[in-house]
Amino acid sequence: MKRLKRVEICAFLCLITPVLCSGNSSLGLPEGKLPQGDVIELGRKLFFDRRLSINNTLSCGMCHIPEQGFTQNQLKTPVGLEGRVLKRNSPTLLNVGHQPYLFHDGREFSLINQVWGPLLSKREMGNLSIGMVIKRLRELDDYAAEFEAVLGGIDAVTIGEALAAYQLSLNAGDSPFDRWFYKADATAVSERVKNGFRLFKTKGCISCHQIEESWALFTDHWFHNTGLGYERSMKLKPGQRSIKLTDTVTIQTEANFEGEVQNDLGRYEVTGEPDDRWKYRTAGLRNVALTAPYMHDGSLPTLESVLGFYAKGGVPNPGLDPLLQPFSLSSRESKDLIEFLRSLTSSRFPELIESARQDIRQVNITPAQPISHLSD
Repeated sequence: MKRLKRVEICAFLCLITPVLCSGNSSLGLPEGKLPQGDVIELGRKLFFDRRLSINNTLSCGMCHIPEQGFTQNQLKTPVGLEGRVLKRNSPTLLNVGHQPYLFHDGREFSLINQVWGPLLSKREMGNLSIGMVIKRLRELDDYAAEFEAVLGGIDAVTIGEALAAYQLSLNAGDSPFDRWFYKADATAVSERVKNGFRLFKTKGCISCHQIEESWALFTDHWFHNTGLGYERSMKLKPGQRSIKLTDTVTIQTEANFEGEVQNDLGRYEVTGEPDDRWKYRTAGLRNVALTAPYMHDGSLPTLESVLGFYAKGGVPNPGLDPLLQPFSLSSRESKDLIEFLRSLTSSRFPELIESARQDIRQVNITPAQPISHLSD
């Protein structure tokens, strides 16, 4: 099949879902001030540049793929430097500027500082020091002059400012839900979406995925133990990892088979508080239909599997959040709830894809494409 041009794909999306291609893109989001355009453009260029990794192979955009909701649909957890497996799912960057806590464990609070986490991680970009990144960028003619003109030079702060600026620009509001709920447009969503929202409230989802009077990020910005982290920690023996070979064959590998296997204690790794074991940040639900797989470890591949998990009340463990209570859903109710979640997709998404793709072409990156199933 002939590959469609990027602009043709976006036009096609607008054709089949015209409600997603017009309106106020900030509708439903908190107020916020965007950086200037020049800083955003510089940050976008950095975001898709593989030269930010120690061996020129990885960019930020390879784990946060625009076409896939600025996350990664193919894998439960991304593959980093030289094939190293990361222990957590790649979180979406859509609306990340409205998050007070960053990473699944909330260890950072500022996008300007956050960018150095992956840049210096031995499993991700692999740089040995901040100075190494600064030196590399200063030696690249295409960055030296641009940084000087836009931010006054290249240092640890301005690199963070540029990358943060691009991420701050990834606001994605103005969903069909917003037009119905905040603009009182009764025709913006179907009756199934409206019933799904009613179920969202009555089944208790709104306790953690909260909404406000004039905007909604569908998160309480806090940390909860759903039992997934507990289950994985208790299930895996030290130095082993489960690998699904076929639909019927699963093996336990030794550590030396695929490298170090790390236990994941969630928020506890930040605070050191025993009560924070296996707690993870509540994900926002905006654009959630675009960002599979789900949960901190990417273990739930579909929205249907997420609803099934919560309907069972999570995984029992001593620290299970009391907000998680089992509930029942009929097949029709489950479909209505999912229709509601799909209604949270922003009208701005095609625009963000097209804007990102222009820079992908400039730095010679071929974007990965979604596939129909997830790799274990």
